Amino acid sequence: MTADQITLFALLGVIFALLIWGRIRYDIVAFGALVVAVGVGVVDQNEAFAGFGHPAVIIIALVLVVSRGLVNSGAIEAVARHVVDASRSLFSHIAIMAGVGAALSTVMNNVGALALMMPLDVQAAAKAGRSPSLTLMPLSFATILGGLVTLIGTPPNIIIASFREQEFGEAFKMFDFAPVGIVAAVAGVAFVALIGWRLLPAERREQDSGAELFEVSDYIAEVRVKSGSKTIGKQVRELDDVVEEIGCVIVGLVRRGKRLPGQARRQIVRKGDIFVIQGAPQTIEELVGALDLEYVGGDKHRGIVGGGDTGLLEVVVQETSRINGRSALDVRLLYNHGVTLLGVSRQGRRFHDRVRQLKIRPGDILLLFGANDRLGEIAEWLGALPLAERGLQVIKRETAWLAVGIFAAAIALASFELVYLPIALAGACVLMALLGIVPVRELYASIEWPVIVLLGSLIPIGNALQETGGTALIADGIVTLTVGAAPWVVLTVLMVVTMTLSDVLNNTATAIVAAPVAVTIAERLGVNPDPFLMAVAISASCAFLTPIGHKNNTLIMGPGGYQFGDYWRMGLPLEILVIAVSVPMLLIVWPF
Repeated sequence: MTADQITLFALLGVIFALLIWGRIRYDIVAFGALVVAVGVGVVDQNEAFAGFGHPAVIIIALVLVVSRGLVNSGAIEAVARHVVDASRSLFSHIAIMAGVGAALSTVMNNVGALALMMPLDVQAAAKAGRSPSLTLMPLSFATILGGLVTLIGTPPNIIIASFREQEFGEAFKMFDFAPVGIVAAVAGVAFVALIGWRLLPAERREQDSGAELFEVSDYIAEVRVKSGSKTIGKQVRELDDVVEEIGCVIVGLVRRGKRLPGQARRQIVRKGDIFVIQGAPQTIEELVGALDLEYVGGDKHRGIVGGGDTGLLEVVVQETSRINGRSALDVRLLYNHGVTLLGVSRQGRRFHDRVRQLKIRPGDILLLFGANDRLGEIAEWLGALPLAERGLQVIKRETAWLAVGIFAAAIALASFELVYLPIALAGACVLMALLGIVPVRELYASIEWPVIVLLGSLIPIGNALQETGGTALIADGIVTLTVGAAPWVVLTVLMVVTMTLSDVLNNTATAIVAAPVAVTIAERLGVNPDPFLMAVAISASCAFLTPIGHKNNTLIMGPGGYQFGDYWRMGLPLEILVIAVSVPMLLIVWPF
């Protein structure tokens, strides 16, 4: 290996390690790696930021804006809401929800499709008296599978299409992905509806969530001892009978900003002390009333609301949420917005830190307390997904058909090659902005900037790996491993390797690295590169083994009460099924 190849492989190794570690956000990792690559000379400084002007980056950003327009118009809401019926059997419910989720994700961002369907699914589970864990994982997997069908369904498809244009002068078209993608999606949806949910651990499937939906994940919350509270002058341990009867646990006591050691069992309660308690939302509320306590920040809420019209809202944190990696104090949630972070649920874990100082992670469920007319607005400001119906914004339902028409026109113009796809999507975005379907203030907020930075940073590194012969080394390794085997065997191995990478890395990063490897393998075998590129597009998107392989899997972890090891039970047979149905279809539609 040359010095440049060694440097690039070492840099990619560090990138992969940091992405798997997950403590540093992926866009920061990628941008930092780009700076290092330029600094050591493996990426030309004149090409350092060329990735940000790449067509794939532009298309992904525009698709996100158009998706917001479809949501704002109520077009997607109308479809989703008409299919939810809590009285259906579990199989019927999963089949319909998964089918609609997959269909939506063919034309919009799959995270957005899940964001629309998840609250409806959670509410249906509550009405039916069943655990949401039975249905949320099938829904997440289905929205991932739906993205396989069209060019704009998922970022890997866009990346692969743009890479083909760069290498061979012509990109894959809008529906070139459909023949294989539809077969994989239909097979996958059928699997999760018929078999997949049965593979979850017994404690998930048998849990009775009719009484308390999030019983699997209690909250840690802070409440303050106010003047006249019946707790003043008593030892903390003297409150055990009342606390236990209600169903909460006192896990700590904070006095003058400092947490007292242990659970402060022998401490005498004083006015202004803050109890750190663990419990479900309604038991926390009951305890506050029984002991004459108050929520931290209660005075501020009363001043804002006037009449005291306050409420609670549960939201799920996304990777792009404003509060991700920060605490409620960092974003000044109470002081600037009058909303208290009352509790945090993270897979049922008990926190020992004060909840407002806790660093929030993707997948956490936050329990917000504040004015009812402010909670929805603040959830949107945080970039978090509500788990109950809450007016996040005014839906412009009268523009539904107009939004659908604009989107359909853009897709038609691009599909018939009358207008270049980025230009068609850009025109749709401009029209939606001018017509007020996507307000100007939401244009930039609609774009998932960490993904844009990740993609723009990794494209120059991927190009450098290809130019220095690094991808050829990887391809030769795979060809050598499968020496003497038929091309379809090599294709299958490539899919397995790509899926494995995607289960621990961002699917965008996986596609960037694997695309040139696919072309080089095809060149070594002397066959058509298209089936290998399509294989990468499919396998890079199919990350079902872990909660970190895809954003949708992360989002459902808290609401579904899943553990890290739950995903592979349904995900492994699903990945095997996708490969089993995709390889024959690839050979039929894209022959060697």
